[in-house]
Order: sequence, then C-alpha cells, then structure tokens
Amino acid sequence: MVLAAAIGGITYGLAKLPRAAPTVDRSTNVIDTVKRGEFVNKVRGNGTLVPQVTRWIPAPADGRVEKILVEAGVEIRPDEVIAELSNPQMEQQAIDADFQVKTAEADEQNLKVRLESDNMTQLAAIASINAEYSQAKLQLDSDESLGKQGLVPELSLKISRVKVKDLANRLKVEQDRLNVSAQATKAQLNAQRSRVEQLRALAKLKRSQVDALKVRAGTAGVLQIVSVQVGQQVTPGLNMARVADPASLKAELKIAETQISKVRIGQPVEVDTRNGIIQGKVSRIDPAAREGTFVVDALLTGPLPASARPDLSVDGEIELERVQNVLYVGRPAFGQPQSTVSMFLLAPDGQEATRTPVVLGRSSVSIVEIVKGLKEGDQVILSDTSAWDNYQRIRLR
Repeated sequence: MVLAAAIGGITYGLAKLPRAAPTVDRSTNVIDTVKRGEFVNKVRGNGTLVPQVTRWIPAPADGRVEKILVEAGVEIRPDEVIAELSNPQMEQQAIDADFQVKTAEADEQNLKVRLESDNMTQLAAIASINAEYSQAKLQLDSDESLGKQGLVPELSLKISRVKVKDLANRLKVEQDRLNVSAQATKAQLNAQRSRVEQLRALAKLKRSQVDALKVRAGTAGVLQIVSVQVGQQVTPGLNMARVADPASLKAELKIAETQISKVRIGQPVEVDTRNGIIQGKVSRIDPAAREGTFVVDALLTGPLPASARPDLSVDGEIELERVQNVLYVGRPAFGQPQSTVSMFLLAPDGQEATRTPVVLGRSSVSIVEIVKGLKEGDQVILSDTSAWDNYQRIRLR
C-alpha cells in the first residue's frame, strides 16, 4: 500500500511539472524586427492591362467572307486589309454605275454638238438677213438720192423704206433669238453636266462600297480579335475585328470590397507586370461591387516595358496613406488588423521565444502597425505558429 501511494504521488508530481519547450528550426520560420518610421499603407489587387483606345471594325455591307489576311496578335497599319468580302450584287451595281456615267458623258457631248449646230444655223440666218439688210439700205440710199432729182417715183421710195425697216426688225429679232439661244444652250449644258456629276458621284460611291469589301483596320495598333471565319455571311454593322492601341494601356485592378473604403481618385499605384514596375494613379473606381470586388482603373504614367500587352495579367498596389513615426513589423501569417494576437517574441540571445499578446492596428500589403505589446527592436516570429498553441515558450536552433 505504501509503495502504491508513493508511485501515485510521484506520477502526480510529474504531471504538475511544466511541459518542456519544443525545439524548432530557425531556418524554417520567418523572423522580423519591429521598426519605427514611415508607415506606407497599401492595398493590393490583381488584374489585367486593358487598352484605353479600342476600335471595333464593322462589316461595311452584306457579304461573304472570302479571305482573312491577318491573324489576331499582330501589329497592323491603318490601311492594312484584315479580311476580304464578296457581294456580287454590289459589284454589279458599281459596273452599272460606271456605264451610266459613260452614257451621260456621251449624251453631254451629243448635246453640245447639236447645240453648236443650232447656233451655227442661227448665225447663218443672221448673216443672210444682215446681207439683205445691207443691200436694201444701199438701195434705199440710192432711191432717196434719185428721188430728190425726181428720177424715182415716191411709191418706189416708200417700198424701199419699208423693206429696210422690215429687214432691220428681222435682224433684231434673230439677234435676240441668238442671245436667248445662247442662254438656253448654257442652261441645257449645265443641266447635263449636273447629271453627269451626279452619276459620277454615284459611281464613286458604288466603287468605294466595293472597295470597302476589303475590310481595313482604320487605325494602327494590335489586332486583338478576328470574330469571323472564311465562308461566313455577314450583315452591315457586324463586328468583324477589334484593334487596340498598345501605347494607351491602363490597368484594371480588382480590390476586395473590405479594402475599398480608403481608395480615392488620384492615389499613386505601382503596377507589377512581372517584367517591370509601372507607375500610375487611380483614375476610376467602379460604383458597385461585382463578386465581392471593386474594379479600380489605374492610369499608367510611367514608361511601359516591352512586354506590356493588352490582357496581360498584372498585380497592383495602391498607396492609401503615409503616416510618420509608426511602430510596425512584417505581416504575420495569422491574425487580422485591429485585433489582438499571440506572437512569439525572441529573447535577447535569440535562443528562446515567449508567447506575447500583441495588439495590431492598421494593415498594409506586407506590414502591420503595432499598437501594443512590442517595442522597437523586438524580434518576433511571423510564420504560422498554430502547431505550438499549447506552448508558452519554444526553443530555436
């Protein structure tokens, strides 16, 4: 009985002894030093580069896609042909319009010749009457001279005078008719020229419509999408391709709705393309959340790396504020901002670490504010320490 009681007492005493501190490998844990200084509060979001300037290229008319000459992803010129369409009806209309122009031009030439012939006939009539008038005037002058001498009867003299007057009137009428004819000739020629110009404009339009069946980019840039296939029938206005200006990119970043409250227009942004950092600033914030995030547009102000392309995946950090004289440390793998967490504080010799309650404040992308529990120069473990939740101390090797 005494022996059993002794064994039980020893067992109870051992159970009351503190548990031995586990030993952990220092190299497998992230250790950081508490610092005091400028605290840069940032939020991070992923997203893509998107062009600010894009142009959809519509189908100009009904047609069938005969050829696709350029594939998506290449840089193109404004006059470069992307695809060719066929439309037999439109091509026939262009040919008919050209023939109408030639017919109208022939009619104009024919009208001009006919009017010139009429004009020559009128001039000939005037010349004939003018000759008769000159002869009658000479005869009248002679009769009047002889009449003064009593050699010509008065009746003959009157007849000569009437004839001269009649021919003078006829000459005036024919000359007036010539003037009116000239005006009529000008009006008819102008009308026919207008008809020709109208048909030329129509033919030019028809030819331009046929030429538009060769669908061109219209702007320089990168061909992003070709949305039609050879043999496809298209209708006017159907979007056939999209061209983007690679020099006018912006970043669209997705920011969690829990972090959007302090994001403002104009805040600086760093966009990481994995091949370089581009500086920018916030230019637009979506008015409503979608699937738990807000889309924030960042206007890129810095030079673009050669790898920058539309739809390239990027990460972005938005600078919310800069606060001076703040105590901070790297963000631990556990705990939330504005909360109290337990962190292992290293002893001065670095051989042991003791669990210490720490009050966290504002949180940035990679650092967090220390409100209480640590001081400048302290070293703490940032790695996940949930495996040692039952221990107050650990040893480091």
